[in-house]
Amino acid sequence: MNQILEISGIKKAYGPVQALNGISFSVPKGSVFGVLGPNGSGKTTLLGILLNVLKADEGAFEWSGFSSAEEARKSIGSLLETPNFFHYLNAVDNLNIVAEIKGKGRKNIDEALKKVKLYERRFSKFSTFSLGMKQRLAIASALIADPEVLVLDEPTNGLDPEGIAEIRELIIRLNREGKTIIMASHLLDEVEKVCTDVAILKKGTLLSVGNVAEVLSDEELLELGSNNMQLLETVLKANQHITIKSNEKWIVVALQNNLTPADVNQFCFDQQVVLTHIQKRKRSLESKFIEITQ
Repeated sequence: MNQILEISGIKKAYGPVQALNGISFSVPKGSVFGVLGPNGSGKTTLLGILLNVLKADEGAFEWSGFSSAEEARKSIGSLLETPNFFHYLNAVDNLNIVAEIKGKGRKNIDEALKKVKLYERRFSKFSTFSLGMKQRLAIASALIADPEVLVLDEPTNGLDPEGIAEIRELIIRLNREGKTIIMASHLLDEVEKVCTDVAILKKGTLLSVGNVAEVLSDEELLELGSNNMQLLETVLKANQHITIKSNEKWIVVALQNNLTPADVNQFCFDQQVVLTHIQKRKRSLESKFIEITQ
């Protein structure tokens, strides 16, 4: 897959606070790329730099596949903050104003409203919209120029479960239509459900980047128990293919190099340790995320 964006060593500081500390990664064309991290991790600052709203102190980025930086800017739709729509105007009138401010034609307004499934409510006042509908209208404002790339900052922030589901479905549908989408979020569940790729940030530092299935894998773990837990722990630590994750009621381990539960059972038996408990379990995505960010 071709890369549509290359980021190299971007740094940004606000006084003594290092908001971004040498961020580098690439975004595959046609992906839904999540920038995931806790609040204050630098997500919004990074998106602001990519959209030329902010200037990096060091580093560079390049949008690929465009003949010039100007063409790239015209081919990117963005939503860093929810537009200040007029509550007493309908959806069409509000988007007409957005198009005028952006210097865009009004010809794509109906199509944008259809894409976000608001066309039937195009003449309804903004004040009558639910939170999810308001956010979909905001995304419609980013679609007026029919961009190839969408950059969205926390698109589900503040929404109820129904609104979150609406935005999730919209992002997936827009991606299927061929748009590359870069979205910042602090919600692990949304990134896992929507994104194909992810970069995880914490306090301005890039912790991990890659395919979502690899970075946020729901790793298979093994619970082990014995009548002599102390000896069991000592034996397990001697095996370089077994990693102890926790030691409470049971010793929980992760296996490497295709080691199977049967292999572990045999290994322990060979070391004169009889297992009284052995059970598979999946590690939650949340625990994986906590491990990465800690």
